[in-house]
Amino acid sequence: MTAGLALPASFRDPSGRVFLRDGRIFRTVTRRAAADFQRVVETGLLEELAREDLLVPWRQVPLADAAPVDGNVVKVLEHDRLDFISYPYEWSFAGLKAAAILHLDIQLRALSKGITLSDASAYNVQFVGPRPVFIDHLSFRPYREGEFWRGHRQFCDQFLNPLLLRAWLGIPHNAWYRGAMEGIPAVAVAATLPWRAWLAPRIATHVMFPAWFERLALRSSNSAVSRKVSKTKLPRRSFERMLRSLRSWIAGLRPKGAAKTVWSDYAASNTYTGAEAQKKRVFVARFAERVKPALLWDIGCNTGEYAQVALEAGAALAIGFEYDPGALERAFHRAESRDLRFLPLYLDAANPSPSQGWNQAERDGLAARGPAPGLLALAVVHHLCVGRNIPLADAVAWLVGQAHQGVIEFVPKKDSMVQALLSFREDIFDDYCDESFDCALSMVAKVVHSETITESGRRLVWYERPCASARSH
Repeated sequence: MTAGLALPASFRDPSGRVFLRDGRIFRTVTRRAAADFQRVVETGLLEELAREDLLVPWRQVPLADAAPVDGNVVKVLEHDRLDFISYPYEWSFAGLKAAAILHLDIQLRALSKGITLSDASAYNVQFVGPRPVFIDHLSFRPYREGEFWRGHRQFCDQFLNPLLLRAWLGIPHNAWYRGAMEGIPAVAVAATLPWRAWLAPRIATHVMFPAWFERLALRSSNSAVSRKVSKTKLPRRSFERMLRSLRSWIAGLRPKGAAKTVWSDYAASNTYTGAEAQKKRVFVARFAERVKPALLWDIGCNTGEYAQVALEAGAALAIGFEYDPGALERAFHRAESRDLRFLPLYLDAANPSPSQGWNQAERDGLAARGPAPGLLALAVVHHLCVGRNIPLADAVAWLVGQAHQGVIEFVPKKDSMVQALLSFREDIFDDYCDESFDCALSMVAKVVHSETITESGRRLVWYERPCASARSH
């Protein structure tokens, strides 16, 4: 048995660390947290949440199962390993909203048993398909009557404020959140919202007044403001009313302008004929049926139509990546409404999520979470090469590097979609052609099957890397 590897993302919690050992996930419980954890366990809350798929299932195991441990560790928990880890700056508006509602629902359930959450970190939530699940078993502790909600500011920064940015102003949260991993602070959101936002009582309560107090505290030469806040009492009924009010408000938020994005209607307005679209579906289904990837990455997933085809044909789990926020919303709603094991995430393929945080190891970049067993990259190459000036050989090598086997669609220059990209710029892409694509692909993979599916010459190519293996999941 190999030594355990402490996961970098868990270093902030003095209550325990998370370890990976022999493919198993362990969470230590330190001496300082043991009593509170035991009291939480005795309420039955954690078992109930796990039984309802709201909390990752867990079990206590012998200390020796999770090495290394020291004298400060008194318990070790093991919980199920998730197939894919994602982060709030990659979630769609609908995904972030679902995670926020899960957090509030768990907080309300906990209060009913005399328990509360010690923080309100969005990073304590992960997804199984489109379903959010809580992952931090040590965030629970006994509730102290009258205590103020210490997690309020964190909840607003990491859940509420990013949602308001999109709901009120139509600005997707993803790029801003990625650049400020702790979320979007009230002072920043208050500065962007129009003056009429002051007239909305909930925004005044959760954004404007907190921003005003934060600025006041920064200007103050003493800690009077901080001491006053620390002495604030919040009766339990008031706390519950606040949580319910937030839940109702967030549940009603809608993304502004989601229906007006460039590619949100692509599935219905593309240039494929009915027969051509059917050829594409059959090709993807044949690939998924043969390969049966445990995890499929769909880069440029649009509304998720072909991810669904692959799942129905044999893929076990699909992670979609999409740049257009409107298409991303539709993909998430497809996954929810059809109960698919499909999680669509935000991705700019020319600028993927990097490894970042403390020591650049706290949050894994896309490359650190791959490669995947299977890949779909449909109608992506021309956006990278013509839209973003990525050399064709580099784009092909990058895509092939994401998975051992996959399907790449090549859209020739004469296709109307490529011509639309070229209508706003000079055609400097002399090397963008079928021959160069075939040459680039032959350098990094072998072709299993290739088929031209449209009159304009669009091709689907099923590739396989001959000397690489996908990481097991």
